Amino acid sequence: MSEAGKFDAGVVGAGILGLAHAYRLALKGLKVVVFERRSRPEGASIRNNGMIWPIGQASGKKYALALRSRNLWCELLKESGIWHEETGSLHLAYHQDEAQVLQEFASSLASSGVEKELLTSAEVAKRSQAAKQKGLIAGLWSPAEICVDPREVLSKLPIWLTQKFGVQFVYETTVTGYVQPVLAGGGKSWRIPRLFVCCGDSYEALFPRVFEGEGILRCKSQMMRTTPYPADWKLGPMLAGGLALTDSKSFEPCLSLPTLKKRFSDTAPLLQKFGVNATVSQNGLGELIIGQSHEYGAEIEPFDKHEIDMLIIDTLIGFLEVPSIRIAAKWSRITTLHPSRDYSVVSPAPGATLITNLGDADMTLALGLAEEVVQERLG
Repeated sequence: MSEAGKFDAGVVGAGILGLAHAYRLALKGLKVVVFERRSRPEGASIRNNGMIWPIGQASGKKYALALRSRNLWCELLKESGIWHEETGSLHLAYHQDEAQVLQEFASSLASSGVEKELLTSAEVAKRSQAAKQKGLIAGLWSPAEICVDPREVLSKLPIWLTQKFGVQFVYETTVTGYVQPVLAGGGKSWRIPRLFVCCGDSYEALFPRVFEGEGILRCKSQMMRTTPYPADWKLGPMLAGGLALTDSKSFEPCLSLPTLKKRFSDTAPLLQKFGVNATVSQNGLGELIIGQSHEYGAEIEPFDKHEIDMLIIDTLIGFLEVPSIRIAAKWSRITTLHPSRDYSVVSPAPGATLITNLGDADMTLALGLAEEVVQERLG
């Protein structure tokens, strides 16, 4: 096996989390190499909805990490010239039980310093032409959310990291072994004293027993993308309906939430069954990104369900005022979750750090988590 090079640190996986760690390592002045088993990323990162979404994270440490990550994203995206928009978000209430949850949530944050604002229907209309006014009772405004296009981030950020920091990318190479400091893959070896593994559930190829018996759960989400809208029609803030309140960790402390969940359980069992959580954002090409559903564990099938797509769209048009919806693409993605932790950072072998199990929060938490991990491991 021929030796292909020496580096200070290596990253396995060129998805969002891998690029975030490569960036933080490069900022430390290290010579960094990134390994990607495909010619380009094809996993959960490229299938992301592009929503950097602090509003969806549980209060406390995770929300603080999401805000830190969000601010780091702003710095990185501006410096690299990659398209992004600080749209903020609106959660919309069309039923009294939804409005009660928003009211309770906003009141709980009144003295916390977290920037949220409960709006009347007229105030919502001033912020978004796309929020349906008929039946609207209230809206919760958050300025923190940012929209990106994962396709652009994953194609342009590696180029920028190479030009700015000299980060090297090795594509079409599956890492098959690591015994510090030697990494093996593609019939070659590299000398790398520190390795950061950020390859989703593909870590099993390297460390098959690392989470044995811990009950790691797989989650499948379906989402869609429309054709571009004319330049004179803008979505504005990202929008979410009442279902998003039942699925988001941030709203779980609200005492009024069980009443809302019961209504959905009684009146819309299919939405509950498939974990439909209708949200919508608009990327720089004018396309709407629509999502999403959640199926777990044994419920996951290799084929997407047309029924789920229709449920998502039917839910969406309950709060979205849009000229028409013409779907250009549909896809699904698989993420993993730990049953008791927000994410997993473990040391499966000397010199190696494995970061995974972020679920839907991979885009939102990536940069903040990478900053923490690199600081903890390297000082």
